[in-house]
Amino acid sequence: MVTAPDFASPEELAAALDVQNYLADEGLATAAFVARKLGRPLFLEGEPGVGKTVFARTLAAAMGVPFRRLQCYGGIEASQALYDWNFPGQILELRAAEAGGRKPSSASLYEERFLIERPILKAIRESPAVVLLIDEIDRADDEFEAFLLEVLDDYAVSIPELGERISAPAPPMVVLTSNQTRDVHDAIKRRCVYHWIDHPELDRETDIVRRNLPDGCEPLARQVATLMVELRRVELVKQPGVAESVCLAQGVLALGADVLDPRRTAAALGTVVKHRDDWEKVRALLPRLMPG
Repeated sequence: MVTAPDFASPEELAAALDVQNYLADEGLATAAFVARKLGRPLFLEGEPGVGKTVFARTLAAAMGVPFRRLQCYGGIEASQALYDWNFPGQILELRAAEAGGRKPSSASLYEERFLIERPILKAIRESPAVVLLIDEIDRADDEFEAFLLEVLDDYAVSIPELGERISAPAPPMVVLTSNQTRDVHDAIKRRCVYHWIDHPELDRETDIVRRNLPDGCEPLARQVATLMVELRRVELVKQPGVAESVCLAQGVLALGADVLDPRRTAAALGTVVKHRDDWEKVRALLPRLMPG
């Protein structure tokens, strides 16, 4: 069994994330540490753009293990999460057998070479040296949640066509995320260590933005973070996240400025505002919201 690197403390985990350029606060690092120690999934909830998905990807990099992502959506089925079969390959096998005068057997069509592994099966086979992200679980339906409950209980997959049951030797590191578009069933949350990721405080957001800019852009990072704090106090259809903060700063730099000014900020507003009503409201308020 391939083992995954472990962390001695939440502080050590946070330091490993910091090396990968992800600034985790104490609460997030502690929740991830506890989930890892208990062998339980980590359930991250929060507004879009606060860093939930990036956290899972960065955690895999910090651990030095593969990253597997299952993007949830309405109508997602177990086959998209577990495995499927290479139908075109099976058809070619049938034709080759017929051309050679052979009668293909069912077993020859359902061999490992025709198996298409989806993220959960991959993660179970690679466990425990893997990070599995089940992204935006709130977009899936009740049937998929019921299926997921079974997976989180025993981390095993039966493949009847191969006559195999594949079990994880130890639980993988699983991260589930939700944007809270609907309530996820309590049965899922009970199996997880829960953590809410909020928008960062001014100093932390400044540091996050600064890390994504060239050296010498500290004033711009501070101005952008200050503006974003003010924007989140405005009633908008879609509140901007940290990802939008970074994008705004990079957009202003692309326009040839290293500090915020009304003209370039308005020109780069599409990096932050993603709804027409928000666009009109923010453009009208921008002169007042600009940091001094």
